[in-house]
Amino acid sequence: MCPGTVSMHDRSYTRVNCQLKNVHYENDIHYTLQLCKWLLKPIGVWPLVNNRASKLEQLVSIVLMTTCFSSLLFIVLPSFHHIFFVEKNTHIKVKLLGPVGFCFSSTIKYCCLGLKGPFFERCIQHVRKDWKTVHDPNYRTIMLKYATVSRKLITVCAAFLYSGGMSYHTVVQFLSKDRRGKNYTYRPLAYPSPDSILDTQSSPTYEIVFFLHCFAAMIMYSVTTVAYSLAAIFVTHICGQIQIQIARLHDLVKSKEREGGERDPLSVIVHDHVEILRFSKNAEEALREICLAEIVESTIIMCLLEYYCMVEWRNNDAIAIMTYFTLLISFTFNIFIFCYIGELLSEQCRQIGINSYKIEWYNLPAKNAYDLILLISISQYPPRLTAGKIIDLSLNTFSSVAKTSLIYLNLLRTVTDW
Repeated sequence: MCPGTVSMHDRSYTRVNCQLKNVHYENDIHYTLQLCKWLLKPIGVWPLVNNRASKLEQLVSIVLMTTCFSSLLFIVLPSFHHIFFVEKNTHIKVKLLGPVGFCFSSTIKYCCLGLKGPFFERCIQHVRKDWKTVHDPNYRTIMLKYATVSRKLITVCAAFLYSGGMSYHTVVQFLSKDRRGKNYTYRPLAYPSPDSILDTQSSPTYEIVFFLHCFAAMIMYSVTTVAYSLAAIFVTHICGQIQIQIARLHDLVKSKEREGGERDPLSVIVHDHVEILRFSKNAEEALREICLAEIVESTIIMCLLEYYCMVEWRNNDAIAIMTYFTLLISFTFNIFIFCYIGELLSEQCRQIGINSYKIEWYNLPAKNAYDLILLISISQYPPRLTAGKIIDLSLNTFSSVAKTSLIYLNLLRTVTDW
């Protein structure tokens, strides 16, 4: 018979279908996924990763995705045509290459988010299940701690990206030194526009195009922040689960954890460790293309932003310098965190093997002590977060990206005769 109640000291947990259930799991899931949900809904991707979406939400999602994708193409197509077939000045080409390249990369990542919807849904369902079944208040505290870490990282990423990005699209276009120094009648736009089709200098065409550019910019920054937030949520969740298994290993020797006396604690550890490895594989499969796009994008954009900062420093344009420097910090921070969470994932998964040896295993029954060899062996081959199954995301990768951007910077200075 399945017991109908839980102990009197903990009324936050109850048994449902013979399984302990966290009655606060809805609030916990909302806390974990809230920021990601806020970002996914406006770009129409949330129903693709949420199996609970209604028919109306799915219809709205199709409309939003069509609108967002069209807005990105409204920038990418005329801009590439202008850069490769119209513009002859090398300096202007280089100045346009950064923002247009970022828009193109965001379009690719947006397509990846849509195509990888089922994989993200599988990962989110796994997160929901873990929150629903966590039964120990100490374990729930560990998970909340790592959920808080992911929220803070997402907030910092979004703050830098949106502030620097929107400053480029608005403040720099009107208040940079080039605009202040001369009496321009030409009204500025962040991207080349199809002048052969539209007269973008007349009203209200100019205002409409300017608004579309800003709207597309918000989509770009949302897509980038979403990619980052999904990676942060999944990896920090895995880290929380790893810490729970380590706590169980330490309790194993003290014989304090018996899962209600129904299951052998070591079998629970092994089972949950396998679930962690399966979740890690699903997360890596969902994120690998986006991570590859981030690596390539960050290497090129960091190089261009460094170049822009040097050029504006020579021009003594404080507003442009501040904007480009903020964006440089943002992209550097983003790729650093991508690489850091990849390093963190591998390091945390190794900790299970290390702690399996550190506990007082010699006080365990011989059979259980031998079983720990399995955990130690598996931990020697931790899961990794990769960029397209080509590059392992680690701190060494971040160092390589930073060095490569500087190499490209020197090459760019030579090409442009700066």
